[in-house]
Parts: sequence; structure tokens; C-alpha cells
Amino acid sequence: MSAADVNLQDFDIALLSSWGKEEMIYPSFFTRPLTPSMPTRPTRPNTANPQAQVLTDAPQKEVLTVSQLNRRARMTIEQRFSQIWVSGELSSFARPGSGHWYFTLKDNDAQVRCAMFANANRRARIQPSNGQQVLLRGRVSLYEGRGEFQIIVEHMEPAGEGALRAAFEALKRQLDAEGLFDTQRKRPLPELPTKVAVVTSPTGAALKDVLSVWRRRFPGLEVIVVPTLVQGAEAEAEILSALGRAEALAPDVILLTRGGGSMEDLWVFNAESIARAVAALSIPVVSAIGHEIDVAMTDFVADLRAPTPSAAAEVIVPDGEELAQWFASQQRRLFSVTSARLREQRLSAEKLALRLISPEHYCQQASQRLDELNTRLMRLQHNHQLQSQDRLREMANRLTLQSPRRLLDGLATSLSDKNTQLRRAIKHRLDELQQTLGANARMLESVSPLPTLARGYAVLRSDSGTVVSHVTDLQPGQSLQGQLQDGSFSAQVTEIKPGDTLNREVTTSDTQLPN
Repeated sequence: MSAADVNLQDFDIALLSSWGKEEMIYPSFFTRPLTPSMPTRPTRPNTANPQAQVLTDAPQKEVLTVSQLNRRARMTIEQRFSQIWVSGELSSFARPGSGHWYFTLKDNDAQVRCAMFANANRRARIQPSNGQQVLLRGRVSLYEGRGEFQIIVEHMEPAGEGALRAAFEALKRQLDAEGLFDTQRKRPLPELPTKVAVVTSPTGAALKDVLSVWRRRFPGLEVIVVPTLVQGAEAEAEILSALGRAEALAPDVILLTRGGGSMEDLWVFNAESIARAVAALSIPVVSAIGHEIDVAMTDFVADLRAPTPSAAAEVIVPDGEELAQWFASQQRRLFSVTSARLREQRLSAEKLALRLISPEHYCQQASQRLDELNTRLMRLQHNHQLQSQDRLREMANRLTLQSPRRLLDGLATSLSDKNTQLRRAIKHRLDELQQTLGANARMLESVSPLPTLARGYAVLRSDSGTVVSHVTDLQPGQSLQGQLQDGSFSAQVTEIKPGDTLNREVTTSDTQLPN
């Protein structure tokens, strides 16, 4: 297969296996050495025709194949345009099964083909669509198989992000020049904070993650949530106010955080006023904005930047279990060092006593000194033990306050109250329904024909079930159904007398009484 027969899909597959390495590895049909210029065939001298000898010795023209031409053109273009930024409108976007993106970038006057391979578009934070204005970074190349000019795209972002990024970098350089990023002004976090102020949205996922970590690692920590908007037109003023309120609470650490989002969602944390406010706080500040790949201006001016809200929570407070283990190890170490010092003191006293002229006197002094040291040691041990007990008691009280038993008791009481209210509401509803049912029964009884039938009247119906109320509706020989209070009967019309009492003959054998 020649280079001229290679289509875009073949090029696609060949580059997929080599993309992402330090050097691009092209398929073999791209890396074959260029065919040297066609050599001049040596000819024997023509003594018979000197003029022909001159023509033969003249240099011949270099003739290139199409593949050689396209290859040389590609190499020239790639050397000239190694890295460029281009903006334009997306069109003819296609995503084949390989995962690569192929599209056209155009403006009002021109267009150019582009290819963004899978290893590059996986890092893109954009879902491209036709008609979208984008900003691209890549290198210009030429697809040899068709001699098609194209851009190999390495980065893509919405066109508006370019201006935002430029403004971000300009402000970053300004604040850096003012010394707000210097490490000398960064303050260390307290090793064992007791109160932390969290400036964030009270409904965001970041706050839930932070509180979950602290409940697990350090349940006795006092947490104060200073609510604020974290995006939108009013977010900047609210964040500035929240930072001031948090500082007034005098916590050990202030945590400024929110969850991930787009650049526009996180842009408020790049505001110059907020960056300067964070730098001016008298309390250590931890900034945890978005995900690990997100970077905000507050991350640079804060005393510490955390990649995620959960990571910030782990950095601010120690692990309670690890802290208890550390205290225990320190206590064991103190006891060991103290014991060793006592042994050394005893040995030193014994050696001095042997060298003294009056050993008894010096032994008494050494013994008295040893007793004093022992008393001081016991006092120190006792004080340290009391402090440890107080600290453990305080932590136990905090754990008791955070115990789920209190919450369960409160929930049980609330459940009992709700159950009582429910029973009361059900009884009240049943009483109302019974009253409604009695009223409906009385109303139904008032319109029922049964009282009328009880006074000796009957209801007559034709075979079709229609109630007969006029003699004009009857015919001689017509069958009727009658309804009395205690049963029904069948009758037959024998004679009709308009304006007078209806005479009818009821056959006893046809009468139907209820069972």
C-alpha cells in the first residue's frame, strides 16, 4: 500500500498507539526516508557528436512523487508552526468509534480541518458541538494521504475562557509582585485546633464532606458554619462579609471552601477583593476550592491550599486515634527517660561518695538531693497525669455530647409525641366521619320512598322498569310490577278509567313475594 492510498482512518489507527509519548511515532509509510533525487545516469563520451556530449553532461531536473511532495510540505509546515493558538467556530464535528474528534474550524472567510485524538480530548473540559466558539492550542500539520492542511489539536476550551485566563494570570502577577504569595508570610496551622470557622454554602456538598471527615477524625471539634453564596453576582459581597464575620468569631482556623464547577462558577474566588481580604486576615486560612485540578486566586494568598474540601478537613485536625496513641507513646517515653536519669543520678552519687573523705556526709546530701529529685519527679508525674486525665475527661465529655444516644432519645420522644398526635387526629377524623354518615343517613331517609310505602302506597313499574304515574301510560292487558313495603307483586291491567280510581285485577298465582 502506498502513502497515497492511506485514508484518514488508517492514519487515525496508526497514531493511536503512539500518541502521548515524548516523541510522535508515525506509521512506517510516514517514516520511510525520502527518495533521493533521481541520479544522473553516466554516459560514455560521444566523440562523434561533441554537442550531444554537452547536453548529456547538463544537470537533470529533480522530479518528486506526490508522496514525497506531501511529506516535504508536512515537515516544512510542522517546523514552521510548532505551537499555535487559534479561535473559531466548530462545524462538521464527528466522533468515530476510535474516540478521536474530527471537525472543521471556521470564521466568516475561511476554514481549516482539525483532528483531536483520544488521549488529548479525554482531558478536555468541554463537550463540543457545532456552532460553538472555541479556543484551540495545537500544531499545524498536513495529512499526506490527501494532501490536506490540518491542525492537530492538543487543548480545547470555550472562547470566553481565554479572556478569563488572561485576567487571572494578570492579577496573579500583580499580587505576586506585591508579595502576597511569599512563603515567609504563610502562617502554620495550630497542631490541635479547638474551634474552626467554615466559610461556604450551607447547602453545598463541600460542607457535608468536611463535617463527615471531622466527625470521624475529631468529634470534639467546635465547628462554626458562616453561610455565604459561592457563585453568582452577589457572591463576592457575601464572601467578603462572611470572612469578616468568621474573623470576629476568633477561631483557630478559617476554612474557605466550595465544591467543583466550571471556571465561571469558581470565578468569584479569583476576585481581587476576596484575595486581598484573605491575605489580610489575622487568623490562618485554608483554601479548598473545587477539585484537585482547579486553582483559584485564594489558593495562592491563603496560608495553606488543599486540593479538595475533604483533604482540607484532614489537614486542619489530627486523627483522634493517632493523637491518643501519640500521647501514650510520649508517656511511656517520659517514664523510660525519667527512670534512666534516676539510675544515672544514683550511680553518680555512689561514685562521688566513694571519692569523698567523709562518705557518710556526702551520702546523706546525695540521698537528700535524690529525695528532692524524686519528689519533684513524682510531682511532675502527678501533674502530668492530672493534665492528661483532665484532657481525657474533656474529650470524653465532648464524645458524650456527640453521642448518638442523646439524639436517639430525642428522636424517641419526638416519635412518641407524633404517635399520640396521630392517634388523636385519627379519632377526631373518625368522629367527624360518623357525624357525616349519620347526617347522610337522615337525609337519605327523608327522600326514601319506604316511609310512603309503609303508609299503604305502592310503586308500579312497567316491564321496562319505568315508574307508572298516569293512567294514560297504561294499556288493557299490560303487565305491571308493584312494590310494597314488605315485598313485590305482579299485576295485569283489566280496565282503565280516566279521572277515576284505577281498577285492576291481580292474579294470585302471579304475585311474587320476597323470600
